Amino acid sequence: MTFETVRKAVDTIKRSSLDELRDDFLQRCIDYARLRAQWTLLSKEARLEMDRHRTLTHNALISSRNALVRNMRAVSEDVAWSDDLSDDRRLIGDFACYVACHLALAGA
Repeated sequence: MTFETVRKAVDTIKRSSLDELRDDFLQRCIDYARLRAQWTLLSKEARLEMDRHRTLTHNALISSRNALVRNMRAVSEDVAWSDDLSDDRRLIGDFACYVACHLALAGA
């Protein structure tokens, strides 16, 4: 996955007419990326404490992505950005981190 691929995906997602689902997905990308970045700085004990919350946040991200894609398909919007992710949890998490990075840089 390249940053250019993610940029194109974010552009496609932002064009979706499904405002609420789109915004929910983008926010969940940011939330997950924040937790995953914090994870790298935590002690083993702190990771154990945060693990359940991180898993629940990841699950919510995946559910949000699935709802967005399902509804984008229903209104004939382009979901090719999601096809490459399949159901690979790690890849979806990586994508979320790239999305959050793109959004942060675009806002700078």
